[in-house]
Amino acid sequence: MNRLGMTVAGVGLALLLGSNMLYVLDQKNVAVVYALGEIRDVITEPGLKTKLPAPLQNVVFLDRRIQTLESPESRPIFTAEKKSLLIDWMIKWRISDPRQFIRNNGTDIRNLETRLSPIVQAAFNEEVTKRTVGQVLASQRNQIMQDVEKRLRAETGSFGIEIQDVRLKRVDFVADITDSVYRRMESERKQVANELRSEGAAEGERVRAEADRQREVIVAQAYKEAQEIMGQGDAKANAIFAKSFGQDPSFARFYRSLDAYQSAFRSKSDVMVLDKDSDFFQAMKTPGGTQ
Repeated sequence: MNRLGMTVAGVGLALLLGSNMLYVLDQKNVAVVYALGEIRDVITEPGLKTKLPAPLQNVVFLDRRIQTLESPESRPIFTAEKKSLLIDWMIKWRISDPRQFIRNNGTDIRNLETRLSPIVQAAFNEEVTKRTVGQVLASQRNQIMQDVEKRLRAETGSFGIEIQDVRLKRVDFVADITDSVYRRMESERKQVANELRSEGAAEGERVRAEADRQREVIVAQAYKEAQEIMGQGDAKANAIFAKSFGQDPSFARFYRSLDAYQSAFRSKSDVMVLDKDSDFFQAMKTPGGTQ
């Protein structure tokens, strides 16, 4: 019985020692082996690994995947024009030197993020204050991210990390400035619209004036041609009348007298007082128009 108990105890002790000396390292982590509080080894290859039992050796795992750090809060930053902008940023980083990382930040990633956030914010502050609103929003947005990434690489070299990417997530005006900007934009758009309307009205007046001028020219030309045609017609009619009347002068006088009577007595109410011996009624006295 005592032998059986000793066997069980020995097996349990062996299992305890084995579990304390063996560990599994997966590919997403890196293992840092401590010996009496001092870093002895850094293991990156995944698989089943061995170590001395605690407290002779301890293992700490660090995540070597790419990490994301976002701005903890939106803080206003003044541009070169003294305009206040709200900036939200994001950076990507990973552990490149586990020994250096532990020496400067310990084994908790949150310690590194606590130190890194103000450094990133200060870098963005310095880059934004050198530029105008238009440059931050559009023309130099990519340049700002590149300059901040370059500064972070230089300032975080002792942290044991590598900066992978820097991004501006959001750039916006503070609330009171946003309203004034919208009002100014609305005013500018109305001004442009009014200018376009004025230009359209002026162009319309020019087109109408040109059309009126062309109409007057066309009407005048048509009137001129009409008068010329009428003149030619009258000339031909007069020539025909003259030729016809020349063949019989007494008929011509009689015809002209009838034409005069027709013009003088257009209405039944027309009244004319003349001497009965007046030449006006000569054609009515004798067929030949003479006494």
